[in-house]
Amino acid sequence: MTNYFCTLFDKGYLIKGMAMMESLVEWCPDAHVFVLCMDETTQEILTASGRPYITCIALADLETPELLEAKKSRGVAEYCWTLSPCLPAFVLEHHPEVDFITYLDSDLLFYSPISPIFDEIGNNSIAIIEHRFAPRLQKREVNGRFCVEWVSFRRDEEGMRCLARWREQCIEWCYYRLEDGKMGDQKYLDEWPDLYPNCHIIEHPGAGVAPWNYEKSHFTQDASDRIEVDGSPLIFYHFHQFQLLANGVFDRLSTFYTNVRAEPDAVYEAYERAVMRALQEIRMISPGFSGGLRPVILVLARRWVQRHVPLPVKRFLHHFIRY
Repeated sequence: MTNYFCTLFDKGYLIKGMAMMESLVEWCPDAHVFVLCMDETTQEILTASGRPYITCIALADLETPELLEAKKSRGVAEYCWTLSPCLPAFVLEHHPEVDFITYLDSDLLFYSPISPIFDEIGNNSIAIIEHRFAPRLQKREVNGRFCVEWVSFRRDEEGMRCLARWREQCIEWCYYRLEDGKMGDQKYLDEWPDLYPNCHIIEHPGAGVAPWNYEKSHFTQDASDRIEVDGSPLIFYHFHQFQLLANGVFDRLSTFYTNVRAEPDAVYEAYERAVMRALQEIRMISPGFSGGLRPVILVLARRWVQRHVPLPVKRFLHHFIRY
């Protein structure tokens, strides 16, 4: 049985997106991924890659008049968040063979079979996952209890009703600020467990491991070097903040996280190998490709701000910086 997924990215996230999808099909060989290509370069390279498990969707094919109107007032990231529910809704509308679909963020990497997550979900209509913030970061839950890194919908009455409502909400309002109980695309999910009886919250400890929760987990490796989290296989990790620099170096995380506890080295080493493989394959198609490779000075400046500028000042600046 085919397991259907969808994701979206532009050429700036193409390397990460390729790494994510290649790891997905390694551990879920029957996966098929619908990719919303946010620019022509992404679609051309993915098409040329000849991956049979990928179906490209052009942005223009998905954009409706109401989306184009919303686009006028949103930054790049805000518009991508607006599209998070629009993409699975589009796939379900145009592909009757798809009965269950999972939206994935492009900056994930899979480390082991994902079947335990599907076993958990069972016949539920919706599946979401919590941020599982470390205790010192618990106050961040005000921005959203759940993370839009894995969101699944079944083609049944409850799943489709939830997806349609989320789509309408995100088109109406989706910005990078906390306002009237809303925050981007993610805070809308807070009420789902109360609204939808068949909404499952994924519990596997190896799913959704990320910078905001790794410090409370215990990482080990078994006899075959497979990474485990609190005794369970690591299934997927979310590489928030990770950057590939133009000089070939990686920038893993800010000291906001690493000063408390160093990042899990084996997890990041595997990701660095995966993104380098993806970059090499992309450059076989498009020599000299540099999408997503950040200028060193820009990343260093950002890290300096994150480390030295007081949080109230950064929050104030967010009012003037479009994401």
